[in-house]
Amino acid sequence: MEALFCKPSLRTAGVAALITATALVAGCSKSTSEAPQKPQVAEVGVYKVVQEPLQITTELPGRTSAYQVAEVRPQVNGVIQKRLFVEGSDVKAGTALYQIDPSIYQASVNSAKAALAKAKANLLTSGPKAARYKELLAIEGVSRQDYEDAIAADAQAQADVESANAALQEANINLRYTNVYAPISGRISRSTVTPGALVTANQTNALTTVQQLDPIYVDVTQSSEDLLRLKREMADGSLKQSGQAKVTLVLADGTKYAEAGKLQFSDVSVDQGTGNVTLRAIFPNPKQNLLPGMFVRAVIESGVDEKAITVPQQGVTRNQKGEATALVLNKEGKVEQRVLTTAGTYGSKWLVKSGLADGDQVIVEGVQKVKPGAPAVVAKAPAAAPAAAGAAPAAPAAKQ
Repeated sequence: MEALFCKPSLRTAGVAALITATALVAGCSKSTSEAPQKPQVAEVGVYKVVQEPLQITTELPGRTSAYQVAEVRPQVNGVIQKRLFVEGSDVKAGTALYQIDPSIYQASVNSAKAALAKAKANLLTSGPKAARYKELLAIEGVSRQDYEDAIAADAQAQADVESANAALQEANINLRYTNVYAPISGRISRSTVTPGALVTANQTNALTTVQQLDPIYVDVTQSSEDLLRLKREMADGSLKQSGQAKVTLVLADGTKYAEAGKLQFSDVSVDQGTGNVTLRAIFPNPKQNLLPGMFVRAVIESGVDEKAITVPQQGVTRNQKGEATALVLNKEGKVEQRVLTTAGTYGSKWLVKSGLADGDQVIVEGVQKVKPGAPAVVAKAPAAAPAAAGAAPAAPAAKQ
């Protein structure tokens, strides 16, 4: 009977010991999980701001235009007999382009020559007659009235000769105008008339057009606000200009034009509709790759900023007001938000006029992990894994 009572006592003691051990383990585990954890500091990538001289450029849209343009029109009336050029070819100044029927103008020249001969013949008698009347007047052989009439007749004969000379010159000019010449050297366009067409002097429609393409103009537009800003920066010394501004071109397909140009002038008035000012640059065009009317983008060297600050575009965002902002890691290891004033882009970077200083660390990576006032540290660059010495190259995978 005693053995029967001892067994339950031993079993009860074992269960109690197991419960006690479990409680101790649970208590230890709970105390460990409730221990306060140290907050982690965000790691960010930064760009260190450096002031350096920078060539400031402005990219503006524009179109090409011919250096010289001459619309060819006839200067006499007549019928076109021949076209003497190949459409689309290059012609030299003074090259004959059209032949107008010269027959009527040749007849006018012949008539003018005959009138001149007649006037000269009259002059042969009027001059000596006036001289004889002068001698006779001295001995009262003729009246003074007869002498004065002889003098007037001689003067009239001389005037007739001069008039006939002028008429002959005019007739020769009109005859020469029956050949229509190229006024300038350049590339000639298509002809608007064919042989047999009747043309009139100084008509409205041009017969053809000659354009000089080398060199060639590029007309671009710039806002008056940007032009005023550049002038102010030149005046206060923020920008320094060295010599004549150089210009490069980017063509419509994105390629860069091989020849560099020079800025010629800016317009003296502002377009009232757009508020823009026209700038004109001149470019060499030896291969005539640039044709009038092509759309291009001109990159103009505005000047040199001796203390320019640029930051990557990924480090600049916009706030609710639309202002450009950047997060800066200060010397205390805290994040600051700066409001920036930008002046366009330079490649893949923003050109910053105010808001940043030399030596500032702009956060460009991990921006989403920090906020103003929070601590942060610069992330360390991962160390490159050393290559195993004498490692054999990997065997090619077996084909299935």
